[in-house]
Amino acid sequence: MQRGRAAAPVERKDVNDESDRPGEVSPFEVVGGEAKVRELVDRFYDLMELEPAWRELRAMHPTSTEGSRDKLFWFLCGWLGGPQHYVERFGHPRLRARHLPFAIGIRERDQWLACMQQAMSEVGLDPHLAERLQASFFNTADWMRNKGG
Repeated sequence: MQRGRAAAPVERKDVNDESDRPGEVSPFEVVGGEAKVRELVDRFYDLMELEPAWRELRAMHPTSTEGSRDKLFWFLCGWLGGPQHYVERFGHPRLRARHLPFAIGIRERDQWLACMQQAMSEVGLDPHLAERLQASFFNTADWMRNKGG
């Protein structure tokens, strides 16, 4: 089994490992709840639209990113330990299956990660939490790859 490729999707516990104990707060709470998750998602998509370095990533999305913004917001809320908006609307995220129609290689993975890292920095996420999230995002983004290079 290849490390990171055949593994199950990143689940809530990956970013919540330290908050599953009684009295601990979830990453969702540390981030700042729904308002901050929305701010993060909006900044991520704004950067994707503004930065030429992420043109391939932007080209994978519809002309209007409104629906994509909502889906990522709904997903991240639950993934971070908050309300399960995405699951309530669509069921299990099935991330890899939902992304198979898109050619995702190392370049696309790295663009997604760089864009998200900049968004986390610009919205002022706690650096320690951002580092943990970036590691989990890497695992998920790498698992999404379906083409070489």
